Amino acid sequence: TGHEIERALNEKVSHLKNVYIYENHIGIDLIIKREGSDKIGRCLGAYVLDINKNEIHTYRAKYIILCTGGAGKVYLITTNPDIATGDGLAMAYRAGAQIANMEFIQFHPTCLYHPSAKAFLISEAVRGEGGILKLKNGSTFMEKYHSMKSLAPRDIVAKAIDTEIKKSGDEYVLLDITHRERDFLINRFPNIYNKCLEYGIDITSDPIPIVPAAHYICGGVLVDHYGNTSIDNLFACGEVSCTGLHGANRLASNSLLEAVVYSHRIYTEISRHYETMKQSDAFIAPWDPSGTTESDDSVVVTHNWDEIRSCMWNYVGIVRSNKRLERAARRIDLIQKEIDEYYWNFQVTKDLIELRNITTVAKMIVNSAFLRKESRGLHYNIDYPDTCNEFKKDTILVKE
Repeated sequence: TGHEIERALNEKVSHLKNVYIYENHIGIDLIIKREGSDKIGRCLGAYVLDINKNEIHTYRAKYIILCTGGAGKVYLITTNPDIATGDGLAMAYRAGAQIANMEFIQFHPTCLYHPSAKAFLISEAVRGEGGILKLKNGSTFMEKYHSMKSLAPRDIVAKAIDTEIKKSGDEYVLLDITHRERDFLINRFPNIYNKCLEYGIDITSDPIPIVPAAHYICGGVLVDHYGNTSIDNLFACGEVSCTGLHGANRLASNSLLEAVVYSHRIYTEISRHYETMKQSDAFIAPWDPSGTTESDDSVVVTHNWDEIRSCMWNYVGIVRSNKRLERAARRIDLIQKEIDEYYWNFQVTKDLIELRNITTVAKMIVNSAFLRKESRGLHYNIDYPDTCNEFKKDTILVKE
């Protein structure tokens, strides 16, 4: 469905003469003007890096819409593409927008585990058609966690797999559907069959090695029913936003529907005011790279990137505890200080921007998890295993 939406949009936009598409560009920061005694922020545009030319441009607009997707790359194992580095989330936070419910990270329970495989989902339909979760020794385990066994909801399955992997020290568990007929499996799951076969796994005779993977953020930039953020003229839709529709645990397939509905609502909201809205003529200072030099030590970026993702996977994953969150907070604070120093001393690159952003998002997730002293939905803390009515509310962060 998502692929078809993207295809149709691209085809339509390609025929619109008043729409310009800038490929290989990445946002650095939003441009905010604060006005009045209460210093309410108004978004005027953004600083953007042209990756191919290594040039930074200033874009001014009446309205700015964030639709930058999620931040799965904050975690070591994810179903998300490489570009899912939380860029919109981090830019909005730095700009002073309200960010909500970042502790609610959905982990898909069944991602293919193979050294050469990258972000390939094994559909939950495999379990729906009779796939059974097993340990590497062949024993089943889901009966210990839920009466529906391997058909339990995805958050319970992900938590169970995570628990068993930590207990056994194994890197993965198995999803076994070899008891179904060969022709049925090939016809029912042609993509999964062919992709697994590329890695030497024949799902008609071999159990599939799987592992949970970071999949979707239910939180994000807080918006109203028309996509307005807490900053004037700044909108957000899709996974970067927090509409409240997903609560603490998104139902499968609802994200696409939300994105379509809210993008249309944002269009409706903007179209009501666009003609009468004056574009600000406030002075915007050009990007100032003075005092920076070209980095000759990219290993710093690579090392910190790997450390952040490992830290988040080990300490702020499916099952959390106060001690794990404290360890993560200490490490992320140290890394952020190092990145900030590096960021202002060297010329901006795509890798540096993305590292800065995943570090910002990681810190938001940790801080939100600290604030929620209960377990609810996708947030499970072994020190607070029960839900508590006191925390039946949004967790909201605003940069000081």
